[in-house]
Amino acid sequence: MSPHAEDPRHEVPPADLFGRGSRKRRTPYIYSREEIRRLIDAAQRLGPDDSIRSLTYATMFGMIAATGMRVSEAIAIRLTDVTDDGLIIAQTKFKKSRLLPLHTTTRRALDRYPVTRLKAASQSDALFISDQGTPLAYPTVITVFLQIMRSIGLRGAAGSRGPRIHDLRHTFAVRSLERCAHDSQAVARHITALSAYLGHAHVTDTYWYLQSTPELMARLSAAGETLHLGVTA
Repeated sequence: MSPHAEDPRHEVPPADLFGRGSRKRRTPYIYSREEIRRLIDAAQRLGPDDSIRSLTYATMFGMIAATGMRVSEAIAIRLTDVTDDGLIIAQTKFKKSRLLPLHTTTRRALDRYPVTRLKAASQSDALFISDQGTPLAYPTVITVFLQIMRSIGLRGAAGSRGPRIHDLRHTFAVRSLERCAHDSQAVARHITALSAYLGHAHVTDTYWYLQSTPELMARLSAAGETLHLGVTA
């Protein structure tokens, strides 16, 4: 019930008091570890046999999940962008380059790919290539992703809605925040670092990627209870 209905002295603010959103945010799907594992395992079973296709997609999807990078950024990575210090993301949405340090396990998985990639017949310097040796195209990557998601039961028939590849970026943002949600000061530092890691121009852009999860809500509940007890003590 509106407070104004109980007390006419309460003001009802206009709906556009804080501005009107230019687009409605679609609720992101937060993947579990097991679901990401199933996605990568299914990519490893792609045909044709004796081609680089299965390794390409398994490595790309795993890297997107592990770093939260944009699909377009993964497609644009060149062989020389893989450095000892991490991945150089040179062609970003906001035309700003950034370096992505990699976790040891991610680095180990990524290092296995060039061994096969450099043996493939290709005139392209793209890191991820098709079985014809050409750079991957965005529509093709999305098509393969959707086919795999249907094959493992995470999406319905063609045309129906379900988890998107972009939701891997949302998942990375949320899961990384969960790891420090017990420390409010660490969260503040983490949000700033996460914004830079994701390649956002403003930290407010990073908030768009966050979604409540049972883990985060439990942390918020515990923090609220602690604050309440501290105030009333």
